[in-house]
Amino acid sequence: MSPVFAHGSLRLYLLSLLEESPKHGYELIQALTDRSGGTYSPSAGTIYPRLSKLEEEGLVTKTSDGRKTVYEITDAGRAELAARAGELDGIEDQLTDSVRRIADEVRSGVSAAMKSLRADLASAAREAKQTSKPGPSWTASADASADAKVQSRLALHEADVSINEFRQALRTELREYVGRGGVLDDAAVSTLRADLVAVRDRLRERLRE
Repeated sequence: MSPVFAHGSLRLYLLSLLEESPKHGYELIQALTDRSGGTYSPSAGTIYPRLSKLEEEGLVTKTSDGRKTVYEITDAGRAELAARAGELDGIEDQLTDSVRRIADEVRSGVSAAMKSLRADLASAAREAKQTSKPGPSWTASADASADAKVQSRLALHEADVSINEFRQALRTELREYVGRGGVLDDAAVSTLRADLVAVRDRLRERLRE
């Protein structure tokens, strides 16, 4: 997928978000997600190193608010924003173009997936008719077999969508947890892996039935 920000642009954009109000890391991630219409959701590994660099340069400061670290722009940061105001306007235009381009890519991907699914369904229907034996009940048998394969393909597609949605939601929640200062240790990862294996085993048992 196409990158949203050119090299160095995200750093300046973070400064502009902090000029609006102090924010902690997750709020910055959420602001970027909202302003891109959900097409761009940076990870904590993308945001925090840049915040650390801005702090080293004296452009932001950070304070602890419970378990959260809040970042605030400094006078030096405001001065840099003022000096690069024209560049920031260009970044806004770049963000708009990037979001539009990513949306087009997503639409293209969905369209291709639907075309592939329709082709699979048509192929399943043809196969069902070709393998059915002639006889008085040939038409009904072929139609039933084709319907069964169609339903199976649709269910498989829905399962793929559900699994991908679950994986994305889980990844987002884990990133947000770490971004808020949470600690994800080996024990937690092992528990998560064991739970996922248990779900997989239960599914295998049901399919064997």
